[in-house]
Amino acid sequence: MSDKAKILVVDDQMAVAMMIVFLLTRAGCEAQAALSAEKSLRLAQAERLDLITLDIDMPGINGFELFKRLKQIPHLRETPVLFVSGNPTIENQQRAFELGAVDFIEKPFGASEFVAQVLSHIKPGQIPQKFHPLDVPDVDAEINTQSPCNTP
Repeated sequence: MSDKAKILVVDDQMAVAMMIVFLLTRAGCEAQAALSAEKSLRLAQAERLDLITLDIDMPGINGFELFKRLKQIPHLRETPVLFVSGNPTIENQQRAFELGAVDFIEKPFGASEFVAQVLSHIKPGQIPQKFHPLDVPDVDAEINTQSPCNTP
């Protein structure tokens, strides 16, 4: 059994989801992506997770509705959930926090800042001891949600 933090990344944009998984894996976490609310619910039922990141604007079930459904799963009631969104309106941020989100990260974001912010919500024993925000590649690169991939 791994003592790494298990993180579920939910985003309908594959490039964004894979980049987040890459960053969190590089930081020493065990991360997996779900490109739909339905898949995330299946994975969440089967796994004990230490943190979930949710996009808001997804086809079908949006991030707010998905948050409510995830929190109905008994073993996820206390799991921290943070929203990662390219639509950071005051209303969206307020709704996220009213639902019980622990954080709201705006896309695009800087890689090292993103990882540090996510790890701040992980239990101390599950944060890789060797992690330092500068360990994340392309520290100054931003994740751009408008292009299908990010290459320097």
